[in-house]
Amino acid sequence: MPTAQHLRAQIEATLAQRIPSALTPLARVAYPVAPTGISEIDLLLSGGFPVGAISEIVGPECSGRTSLALKFVAGLTQAGKICAWVDVSDALHPESAAASGVDLSRLLWVRCGLAQDQAFKPSSLAAAGAKTSPGSKPRTRSKSWSRLEQALRVTDLLLQAGGFSCIVLDMGSLHAEYALRVPLATWFRFRAAAERGQSNVLLLTQHPCSRNSAGLVLRLEPGRVLTRGSTIFTGLEHRAELERQRFPQSPGNIYSLRKPAQSVQTTGWQSSAVWAGRK
Repeated sequence: MPTAQHLRAQIEATLAQRIPSALTPLARVAYPVAPTGISEIDLLLSGGFPVGAISEIVGPECSGRTSLALKFVAGLTQAGKICAWVDVSDALHPESAAASGVDLSRLLWVRCGLAQDQAFKPSSLAAAGAKTSPGSKPRTRSKSWSRLEQALRVTDLLLQAGGFSCIVLDMGSLHAEYALRVPLATWFRFRAAAERGQSNVLLLTQHPCSRNSAGLVLRLEPGRVLTRGSTIFTGLEHRAELERQRFPQSPGNIYSLRKPAQSVQTTGWQSSAVWAGRK
């Protein structure tokens, strides 16, 4: 009676032309990481964001999503690398980005939906003589989905073109009903393109939406306000929780085929206002 090892060798030899090493598990590769620029987050993530993967930063407004992404982009642009910021709702503030250390000459800012927003302004409708009923709702739903579609197409083009060390897809202002409508095939295509081009893809959302395509899911909580005295705002204290890490960094070269049990890991950091150090 042939042994299991002999049967395995026969099956692999038969399928060698179509599926090389069909029954041999693929070796797990340690992803290189890029530091975020925040020591507390780097310690939590064992070095930083994984290169060639999608990192999803989830959190509500004022949770530090944009601040963390700007800090990461600032470190890359100061190192002479090119980044892109795909802005679904035109929420990026260039002055704040520059104050965070971002070299704007090395940042491609894609502002989505400007043409549609200008076309649907109430003033333009009134000038055209359009009649609106008192109970009519604004076309925010169609505009939000149109901006999202444009952002996804632009992100796909940038990933296929290559040359960008980091691409930030800012969907933080969209509700879950829009983010969850994105097909899983889109996220899978983004993941494959990021791995092929060794690009960082940062996805800023309010709700997790990329499912298994995300190599890292980091959830942020609303920050506590820091003040000097009782009237001067000096910054925010943020809280971060590592929800998922597909390939955690290992000190050795041996990786278990079993998915390791992940414990809840949290950390905190502070972001300071520009005037915090002034008196």
